[in-house]
Amino acid sequence: MAEHDEHNHGSEYRSGSLTLTGSIAMGTGVMIGAGIFALTGQVAELAGGLFPVAFIAAAVVVAFSAYSYIKVCNEYPSAGGIAMILKKAYGPGVVTAGCSLLMYFSMVINESLVARTFGTYTMRIFGEGSDSWLVPALGVGLIVVAFVVNLLGNQVIGGLSKVTAIVKIVGIAAFAGIGLWVSGLSFDTLAGDGASSDAQGGITGFLAAVALSILAYKGFTTITNSGDEIKEPKKNVGRSIIFSLLICTGLYLLVTLAVAGNLSVDEIIAARDSSLAEAARPAVGQWGEWLTIGLAIVATISGIIASMFAVSRMLAMLTDMKLVPHSHFGMPGRIQKHTLVYTAVVALALTVFFDLSRIASLGAIFYIVMDMAIHWGVFKYLRTELNAKAWVLLTALILDAVVLGAFLYLKLTTDPLVVAVSLGGMALIFGAEWWFLRTGDERGKAETD
Repeated sequence: MAEHDEHNHGSEYRSGSLTLTGSIAMGTGVMIGAGIFALTGQVAELAGGLFPVAFIAAAVVVAFSAYSYIKVCNEYPSAGGIAMILKKAYGPGVVTAGCSLLMYFSMVINESLVARTFGTYTMRIFGEGSDSWLVPALGVGLIVVAFVVNLLGNQVIGGLSKVTAIVKIVGIAAFAGIGLWVSGLSFDTLAGDGASSDAQGGITGFLAAVALSILAYKGFTTITNSGDEIKEPKKNVGRSIIFSLLICTGLYLLVTLAVAGNLSVDEIIAARDSSLAEAARPAVGQWGEWLTIGLAIVATISGIIASMFAVSRMLAMLTDMKLVPHSHFGMPGRIQKHTLVYTAVVALALTVFFDLSRIASLGAIFYIVMDMAIHWGVFKYLRTELNAKAWVLLTALILDAVVLGAFLYLKLTTDPLVVAVSLGGMALIFGAEWWFLRTGDERGKAETD
């Protein structure tokens, strides 16, 4: 215990160090960096020509989900974010610890997704595909850079997020506008090509696509994990989430329509790991492709920096709650710096050993399971205290269950390894937490005897 106290991270948190615009930029930065550049092709592979609709349907699902987070964070803003919500609902036990770690790992998985996307788009400059060994190598380099930037603190990250968020929003809006104009605002892909032989299609494929598209919006939880570091958190946490979701939904709709207007579904699937760059080629030529690649690089760099900022603080909070074990491994400094190291190491391993499709699938499964636990906890234990509407909470829970069920069914038939790894990972997380908390209780009793 003495070592834990010596390395207490509490002084690292600076109440009110993030402005409203800074938190919106951070949330938007994570969402754009993780979503539209990496997932468009994969979503089209599942939903066919309806892939733009899948992104909008995902926005609806996430809008209901955000209600739970906003209601709790308005009442109890905390730098613990997700962990705080779960603890309020379930107490400091296995459910809280296990689901918090699901969120933690889904965010780290998301970081490796972003890192791989960075490598994929960068290699297009040299005419290389996503199968090049340099893709994970570049991803590893990006994670290292993001780690160093995060050591510099909130103000540097907040300032960087504002600048890059403006670049991404303006750049993506310009790409979408030019793409739609060049294509003549064609919606033919939506109308007739959804049954492409290379796309899954059907209601199951569409619902599975919605589940995967949720990853493009889950960055809003970065805001909840910043909690009382945001100025006037009881007012601005909810505002930050709402504005971030609205900005990203509008951009995603414009971009997916532009892609649909310039490429067939089969072409989108063929270039699924860098489909936006491929769509820029027929729209505005080679220079447009390079511009899109540059935009993707900016988006992924800023996205991973903002994500690492939030997820390391979440793990530090779990350590402070004594819900996860912690070892310093001889490292100096506070716990928060150590959790930043752990986060970078896990993200590096995932980037090296998993491809984009499997990384995205694992992240979606972990996140939606955790999200369902949040809704059930708020509904069963907190809705009266928070004056939350039961029908909204239950709708969020049902929507999550439907899209997750479709996604799991589809993966069982096409890639059962992903389902096996997901279920095994969850069993390991909850089993390890049960053992850790049980032995911790026994040690505590022994110390008091």
